[in-house]
Amino acid sequence: MDRELEEANCKFAWLKLACAEYELDSCATLLSELKVLLTKFPSMPPSFERTPNAVAELRLARAIYEFAVIFSIRVKDQDAFERNFFQLKVFYMDTRGILPPSPEEYRILGLNLMRLLAENRVAEFHTELELLPPRALDHPCIKYAVELEQSFMEGTYNRLTNGRQAVPHETYLYFMDLLAETIRDEIADCSGQAYDHLPVDDARKMLMFSSEQKLLEHISEIQHEWEVQNHSVLFHMAKVQPRVGIQAHQMIKRSLCYARELERVV
Repeated sequence: MDRELEEANCKFAWLKLACAEYELDSCATLLSELKVLLTKFPSMPPSFERTPNAVAELRLARAIYEFAVIFSIRVKDQDAFERNFFQLKVFYMDTRGILPPSPEEYRILGLNLMRLLAENRVAEFHTELELLPPRALDHPCIKYAVELEQSFMEGTYNRLTNGRQAVPHETYLYFMDLLAETIRDEIADCSGQAYDHLPVDDARKMLMFSSEQKLLEHISEIQHEWEVQNHSVLFHMAKVQPRVGIQAHQMIKRSLCYARELERVV
């Protein structure tokens, strides 16, 4: 084992220890150092040089990026999750003939599907799904994400919120919470246009809040155009007001003139 590989293995062991002790700052520092160290391995993508240590280097690099993906969930950093996932995805897609499959692969691929769903990026969700082999659809993590997407498209939001109780792994809870926020935003947008007002308790149930206080906090912090009066939520300020400009008046006037002229001709 050469010096760089031995150093990387030692640092990765320290990283896992720091994470177990919840030393998040140390984890972030060690993770950055490990990523720099990986650039010294000749077997790294895109070259994939077949060196004597290639398999060991690739296996270690894959494990480090898997750790980075899960760590980004732990610190609730969506941007870091996306960056780390796409770096890791290369190892899943391009090292199939070199490394055996990772036991974490489908869990992390499912997490990425959950991220896309939580961000309402449904087209990208289906693109990623198409890239998976057919056998992947039977894995509990992938199947869970697919079923959630179907419920999301059907508008059966109660199945989505109940799905929190059946997550295939605890790491999925982070994206389930984000998905709940996405659903709440969708319902809020529709409610503002569909209703003039709703009783506070009905609005609470519709927006899936556990208490009236949380609903009021949501209105105060996010829905600035809603008002609460006499135990009702008023949506009149959120409605799109029709605007008829000068150009519209001119078009109406011309259309009426054309109609009169046609009447004369007939």
